[in-house]
Amino acid sequence: MIISNTIAQISFFDFIESFKQTLKEAFYEIDDIEKFIQKRGFPKPVLDKIMAKNPLSVAIPTEYGGRGVKVKECLGILETSAYESLPLALTLGINIALFLESVAKYAQESVKGNIFNRFLTQQNMGGLMITEPDFGSDALNMQTANIRTGSNYQIKGTKHWQGLTGMADYWLMTSRAKNERGEFGRDIDLFICDEHQPNQKIHVEEYYNNIGLYPIPYGKNRIDINVPKEFKLKPETTGLKLVMDLLHRSRMQFPGMGLGFIRRMLDESIKHCSNRIVGGKPLLALDQVKFQISKIQSAFTVSSALCSRSAAASGIENDLSSNAIEANSIKAYISDLMQESSQTLTQLNGANGYKTESVGSRGIVDSRPFQIFEGSNEMLYTQISEMVLKLMNKQKNMNLSSFFKKFELTKNASEYFRSILDFSLDVKMPQRKNVDLGKIISRVISANHVVNLGDKGFRSDLINDCMESIKHEVLTLVSSFKFQTNVSPIEDYKGNSSWLAFS
Repeated sequence: MIISNTIAQISFFDFIESFKQTLKEAFYEIDDIEKFIQKRGFPKPVLDKIMAKNPLSVAIPTEYGGRGVKVKECLGILETSAYESLPLALTLGINIALFLESVAKYAQESVKGNIFNRFLTQQNMGGLMITEPDFGSDALNMQTANIRTGSNYQIKGTKHWQGLTGMADYWLMTSRAKNERGEFGRDIDLFICDEHQPNQKIHVEEYYNNIGLYPIPYGKNRIDINVPKEFKLKPETTGLKLVMDLLHRSRMQFPGMGLGFIRRMLDESIKHCSNRIVGGKPLLALDQVKFQISKIQSAFTVSSALCSRSAAASGIENDLSSNAIEANSIKAYISDLMQESSQTLTQLNGANGYKTESVGSRGIVDSRPFQIFEGSNEMLYTQISEMVLKLMNKQKNMNLSSFFKKFELTKNASEYFRSILDFSLDVKMPQRKNVDLGKIISRVISANHVVNLGDKGFRSDLINDCMESIKHEVLTLVSSFKFQTNVSPIEDYKGNSSWLAFS
């Protein structure tokens, strides 16, 4: 079903400016964000006001009435939302990067029109179900099963920690095919589940009491549904590659949320430290304060560079299934920067930073899950390291500096780190070293995107300060990487370890 398009005729500048104004009205006039953010769920008048502006139209093709699935516009909506509310940005991000872009790319044409129409006219929402209670990130062993029965698929299993639990109208449901002998297939299948259909209703067994991101419901879901075969996504090759393409695209769009969030932390830090007078001088006059704020400003520049890269490379026309090194680097580093920036703002605010309504303290708990979901950062850093070591070994070049000089994702920034990274690596190393190495690689890849953004004309003082900050961080990480330690937990530590006995 093709519907007439009027939204795409509005310039993106006008569209985003109108959206900004709507957020201010919703969060500060219709209701007070500092009060409702401490409660579960968005107040209905607030969410209705925001969704009436059709922010999700940026992820709907123009032939179905949307703005064309342009990554630049998707990131712009996420950035604008995250400046005011990280939970709102994540809500929209789940819909955009995990559901709508996947439907636009992989759904069968016969089902797209009604889905997109409901998003545009009824403010529907969609999410993704992958994680299971007993398997977590081990998606290849998920136990949710699908069995073909005539023209339908029967899907049974249990999923949990899905953002928008009990709130989404649609779900992308992952499962594995099971044959008549009860054996699971090796691939992953994805289906579009419509909560409005009686035989597709998902039962929420439990709502989780999540510590942050209060407006987003999470929980445990029991799956026992029947989905028509036309609602199965069509992978270009395998279902596993479809999932990797989907997840890598999502990870590469984290910078949209990261940029808006970090820009808010930066603005709040500068405002507070300019107005707070200590000893007759503003806090901003103190050298340590300047250093702390400069790190947030560096994070802002990194986020800007990663948005620029994502806008150019993560569109649905591109296959990102093999882009694990870059996607993992972007997701892990940007989420680290979000957490560090909120911690810094809270510290700069002193006692006031410990109030529940503080933007910084709220930012700490809201940004922390970003380091965990869609692959914990430790796991992603390990994967980055292992993949790069494999490439280095294949090229018979184990010198990190030499490798970076020729590697496509690092060659433009390699000279900045040449002396720091002029050492050789061993393919076999403890996982703790893989994590350190993964962090180093992610920083150099991000620095490469900063250099590229500078070449496009982004202001040079921000670029130069950012590169200096990343260089400092890489130097610290290299020191950690080279420090040899085999310290492990002593499980029976309680014997002979009470200080009272020795005092």
